[in-house]
Amino acid sequence: MERFGVRFGVYKNGIFNEQLFPFDAIPRVISKEDWDYLEKGLIQRVDALNEFLFDIDHGKKIMNDGIVPAEFVYASKGYLPECEGITPIHHVYAHISGIDLVQAKDGRWFILEDNLRIPSGASYPMIARTITRKVSPETFQNNAVADNRNYNDLLREMMEFMNNDRGLSVILTPGRYNSAFFEHSYLAEKTGATLAFPGDLMVENDIVYYTGLWKEKQRVGCFYRRVSDEYMDPLVFEPSSLLGVPNLMQAYKKGNVAVVNALGNGVADDKGIYYFVPKMIKYYLNEEPILHNAPTYLPYFEEDYRYILDHLSQLVIKDVSEAGGYGVVFGRDLTAEKLAELKQLIIEQPRRWIAQEVIDFKDLEIVEGNERVERKADLRAFVISGRETKVWKSGLTRFSRNPNSFVVNSSQGGGFKDTWVMEK
Repeated sequence: MERFGVRFGVYKNGIFNEQLFPFDAIPRVISKEDWDYLEKGLIQRVDALNEFLFDIDHGKKIMNDGIVPAEFVYASKGYLPECEGITPIHHVYAHISGIDLVQAKDGRWFILEDNLRIPSGASYPMIARTITRKVSPETFQNNAVADNRNYNDLLREMMEFMNNDRGLSVILTPGRYNSAFFEHSYLAEKTGATLAFPGDLMVENDIVYYTGLWKEKQRVGCFYRRVSDEYMDPLVFEPSSLLGVPNLMQAYKKGNVAVVNALGNGVADDKGIYYFVPKMIKYYLNEEPILHNAPTYLPYFEEDYRYILDHLSQLVIKDVSEAGGYGVVFGRDLTAEKLAELKQLIIEQPRRWIAQEVIDFKDLEIVEGNERVERKADLRAFVISGRETKVWKSGLTRFSRNPNSFVVNSSQGGGFKDTWVMEK
C-alpha cells in the first residue's frame, strides 16, 4: 500500500494529515443471490433519483402533487436555483452514485445514504484487488470472484457517451491537498482522462478549454469534477473560489460541456430528501421499492416529531447539513443534559434533523495485531449512469476500528477491505 501511495488525507483542527488508508486483508463476501437483489434495487433507486433531479429543475410535478414538500427542496443546502431550467447532456444528473448500505444481522439490507455529488472511494478496492492479485494470484484462479477491474471501463464509456466527441475528457481535482487526491490521479491514469488542476481550464465564447502546462488550448467535452458545487464558478457561486472555472455555467447552460456529476445534485442526497426516495420510486417508476431506507422519522411531520422527542434516547439523530460521519449522534450515548440540549435544537430547527432507528448491522472480521476481531462495516456501492444504468460488481467496504463505534467513515479513522461479489 505504501509503495502504491494509497493514502487518504484528513483535516483535523485546521491541520492536513495524510495517512495510509488502513486496509484489512479479509474480504467481504457477497453471494450471487444477494448481489442480484442489490443490483436491481440500486438501479431502480438511482433511476428514480435522476428523474427527481430533472423534475425539480423543470416541471416540479412531485412538489406540485404534494409528494415532496416544496420547502424541503428549497431549504436544502444542496438546492441551486441557478440550475433551474438547465438540462444536462442526455438528461443524466447522477452519472456516478455512491449508495451506502448496511446489512442487518437478519440478512436484510438497508440504504443509509445516497451520495450523488462527488462520491469517492472506488479507487481503493481497485488498488486493493491489484495488490492481492500480485500477492496471491491463485486465490482468484480458484474462486469465482467477479473481476472488479472494469470500473475504469464503465467510467470511460460513460464519459465518452457524455462527451459526444466534442473534445477532451478531464478529471478536475482541487489539488494535492484534497483528501482523495490519490483517487483523482489514479482514475485519470486508468481511464485515460486528463488530470486538470485549478487554473488548467478556461471558458472562451461559452466553450471550455484545457490549457495545461504548455498553454495550448484544447476543447473539453466532458469533465468529471471532484470540486464541490459552490466552488465551481466564482462568477455565479462563491466569488472567492480559486478552484473552479469562471463562466463555466454559461458553457454548461448551452450544453457545450458535460459536467460529471451535474451541478445541483446535492439536493437529492440531502438527508431530509432521503426520507422521500421510496415515494419517488413509486411516483416516477410506478414500482414498489426493492431496497428500503433505514426506519426514518422526519420532525417536519407532527407524528414523527412527537415520536422523536419521546424516544430521543433510543434513536440516531443526524444533522442533514453534515457529511463524512460528522453530525451523527446516538441518543443512548448522551447524558440527560446533552439530550435536553439536542431536544431543544430539534424543537428550534426541525428541518435540520432526521432520526433513525438504530440498526444493529453486521460485524465483519478484521485482523487486529495477531488476532481476529469483529467490527461494524458498511458498503458503498457504485452505480454508473450513462447510456444505461449499471452497478459495478464490487464496492467499498468500510469498517470501524473502534469496537464501540457504528461510524465507519474514513474521515473518522475507519479502514477498508476488498468486496468479493461471487459469480456462482
